[in-house]
Amino acid sequence: MSGLSNTERVGLKKILSLMETCDLFSLSDTVTNKVIEVENVAEAIETILSFSKNAEELLKRKKVQRDLIFKYLASQGVPMLPSSDKHQLVRRTQELWSSAKTPERTSRQPKAPDSNVLKAEVGFDPLLLGQRFCDWFFKMLNSQNPSMGQQPQDWGPQHFWPDAKLSLLSRVTDEQVEELLGAEQVSLRLLSLTREERLFLSPNLQPHGLKALASPHGLVLVAVAGTIHRDKACLGIFEQMFGLISSPLDGNSWKIKFVNMKIRGQNAVEGMEVAAPTLNYNSTELQQYSVSLMHNFPVKRKWK
Repeated sequence: MSGLSNTERVGLKKILSLMETCDLFSLSDTVTNKVIEVENVAEAIETILSFSKNAEELLKRKKVQRDLIFKYLASQGVPMLPSSDKHQLVRRTQELWSSAKTPERTSRQPKAPDSNVLKAEVGFDPLLLGQRFCDWFFKMLNSQNPSMGQQPQDWGPQHFWPDAKLSLLSRVTDEQVEELLGAEQVSLRLLSLTREERLFLSPNLQPHGLKALASPHGLVLVAVAGTIHRDKACLGIFEQMFGLISSPLDGNSWKIKFVNMKIRGQNAVEGMEVAAPTLNYNSTELQQYSVSLMHNFPVKRKWK
């Protein structure tokens, strides 16, 4: 009856094992139309898998709640934004299974490594995380700009580690450097860029504008370039580097450990079209930066 692959069965078993027993029995009744009675959890899981047509159908069942899928993906080292809806989580789970690169089949090579080994070790693509993070981060920050006429999204210190750091270097008429420490202070200073100064930050998420690197210690570096606008005027360009670390106490969600931001101004021209800026950081520089940062931000273990 079941059209599940072995990979899907293994993954679904893990998700179903996260369910409350009463919900599991109820789901068994639903998929079998109460034709089969089960006596224990193991029997319920096997019955559900046997009577499910495919993985997507089962994942979309109401009893298979969003949080269960989110926890499963986190346990497999697959980063998802906390704001991801169930449809996005289901799609990402199917992608994981279709690639047949679940942790059970991933080769853990002892040598220290190049980027491909690193991806296998952490179980995800840092660049994909970087793209999703930047899309989420800048949409949320830009929504705080009153001139955009949007409903402000949930910005705040909860997205940062308590000891987060911000280094802000701006070159407009002269050079100014700001250094801030603490989630509250970092959050408020970044917020002021859009809420008080009414800036709009437009990141270049194309390959030449975005780079990402994962260290074997759990730190992910994301570097992005973009343009800065106010109303119809382009005011300059920016480069921003984020350090992200997964929080095992918050559902393995990714939080910001540090932000380094460089702003370079130019003569504002109404309606000016500016080519998407290219990121100056290269992978080697990011790797060196990652190593130096780990001396300041020691992480004793990898979070999965």
